[in-house]
Amino acid sequence: MATPRSIVVIKLSAIGDVLHGVPVAVALKRAFPQTRIGWAVEGRAADVLAGHPAIDHLFRLPRGWLKSPTAVLGLRRQLRAFSPEVAIDLQGLLKSGVATWLSGARMRIGFARPVAREQAWLAYTNRVRPVASHVVDRCCDLLVPLGIRESRPAFEMPRWPVSRDRMQHWLATLRLPEPPVVINPGAGWPSKLWAPERFAAVARRLHDRHGIQPVVVWGGPMERAAAEQIVAASDGAAIMAPDTSLQDLGELFRLSRLLISSDTGPLHLAAAVGTPCVGLFGPVPASRNGPYGSGHTCVEPPPEARPAWADRKTDTLSMAAIEVDHVVTAAERLLRQDRAAA
Repeated sequence: MATPRSIVVIKLSAIGDVLHGVPVAVALKRAFPQTRIGWAVEGRAADVLAGHPAIDHLFRLPRGWLKSPTAVLGLRRQLRAFSPEVAIDLQGLLKSGVATWLSGARMRIGFARPVAREQAWLAYTNRVRPVASHVVDRCCDLLVPLGIRESRPAFEMPRWPVSRDRMQHWLATLRLPEPPVVINPGAGWPSKLWAPERFAAVARRLHDRHGIQPVVVWGGPMERAAAEQIVAASDGAAIMAPDTSLQDLGELFRLSRLLISSDTGPLHLAAAVGTPCVGLFGPVPASRNGPYGSGHTCVEPPPEARPAWADRKTDTLSMAAIEVDHVVTAAERLLRQDRAAA
C-alpha cells in the first residue's frame, strides 16, 4: 500500500498491556519513517510512552472518558485533527473500538472475534486472526494488513533523565556494593499476588548467600503495606524504596541487575528497558504474558495447579504453588549470567 501520512495506535490500558504494544509503534516507524504515529492511551499508562522516539503524538485520556460526552467529543476532535489514514486497535474492547471508530480512519485494523470482545470488531475494516502465542507477537500480527511482518519486535524505550538523576542520587545514599536486585510485590489482580512472607524469604536467602540487600518497590497504599511487611519480615535483608513514578521505576530498573516480580506492569517495564527479570506466573502462562525478550526466566506452578482460563482472575491456588526455592534458584541463575557477562 502507499505510505500512510498518519497512523493512530489504540491501546488505552493497562500499563503492561500498553508496553506489550510498543513494538507495534517501533515497527511502524521502521517501515514508514516519514509517517506520523499517534497513540491513544488512558491515565498514567501514558507516562511509559512519553518521549518515545517512535511516537509523534500522545492522545492522553482520563480514565472513564467513555462515560463523559465532553471527553468523547474532545477525543473525536483531536483524532480528526490528526487525520489518521490508519487506526490499529490493539485492545479489542468496546472503549478501544469506539476510539478506533472516532478516528475517522479509512483503514481500521483490529482482532477478529473472539479475541476482540464487546462487539469491538464492528469498528474495524480489517479483522485479523492472530497466529502467535505471546501477546507482543499477537499485537504485531495486526501489522500484516499493512504489509509488515515484524520478526524482530523491539521496544526502544526512551530515557527519562530527571528520573535517572533521582534514582542515582537515592541509590548513592544506600552505598550498595553492586547494582541492586529489585523486588516488586504488586500485581493488578489479586490472583497474581505472591505472599509477602515468601518475598521476604527470597530476600533473606539472597542476603545470606550473596550479601545482596534487595530493594522493594511499591505503588499505592496496598502495595506499600505489602512492601513494609516484606522489609519487616526480611530481618534487615530488604530495603524499602521511596515513592516512585513509572519513569522513576524505568530508570531504577536500568540501574539494577535483576527484577523479581509477578505478572504486572513494572515487570514488563523492566523487560522493555532491558533489565533481566524473574517472572512469577500463576493464573496466566508465561508463554502468553511472560517478560518479552532474552535474558529473562519465569517460575510457574505445576500444570495441575493452574486454573481454567475462565477462573484466572479468581484463582487462589496457582501462585501459592510457586516455591521460594524455585524463585531463589532462578534469581541466582540470572545473577551468575550477569556476572559472567560483566
